[in-house]
Amino acid sequence: MTRDNDRQMKAIILYDSRSSGGSTDRLIDSIGQQLAENGAYVEKARCKANADYSFIREFDVVIMGAPVYYMVVSSQLLGALLQSNLKRYLRHKNIALFLTCGSPEAMAQSVYMPQLKIHLMRNRILSEKIIAPHQIDDEDVIYDFVEEIEEGYRKSFKPRGGDLQWSDEALELIESAPPFFSDKIKAALVAYAEENGIRYITPEVLDDARASPKGM
Repeated sequence: MTRDNDRQMKAIILYDSRSSGGSTDRLIDSIGQQLAENGAYVEKARCKANADYSFIREFDVVIMGAPVYYMVVSSQLLGALLQSNLKRYLRHKNIALFLTCGSPEAMAQSVYMPQLKIHLMRNRILSEKIIAPHQIDDEDVIYDFVEEIEEGYRKSFKPRGGDLQWSDEALELIESAPPFFSDKIKAALVAYAEENGIRYITPEVLDDARASPKGM
């Protein structure tokens, strides 16, 4: 994806399914194809509860999804979040979530989706989608999901304020906060930098902004 960024978005789809070649696999392939058509680099990997997930360090966006069986998200994805090193390597990653189930969307959002989100409290969730069985092959549903992911990625890729640049250390400090607070901190830093003619934000600039009369 190159519309608003200088770099191509790299996305990995982590998924679980009890069957191979079924509806979940078709959905994964459709999401990946739509992302690729929009210019992203995409890979996919089936979850295993005790796998090594260090490979996701290479990706900007992690898309996670699975079917729901008997009111529980498919076990290998949940198992990976509980038992493996997945959560460690998800730190500072942009996340998108989807679940496939036949329950009403309100129930799915309140009962099933939190089973994933409780493990991702410090991540920025770009999009979350409940996909009913009859929507799995719906091109419009897939297109909308991918558009939400890309829009969220564009907004979170890097804070922008004219020609403002950010050090990796400053971004890591800000993104260690929950997304709601990190967005406010970024906005306050952009305002502080522009007011003081600063074009490169480092941890020291963050300290100065906190100590300024206006604070943050």
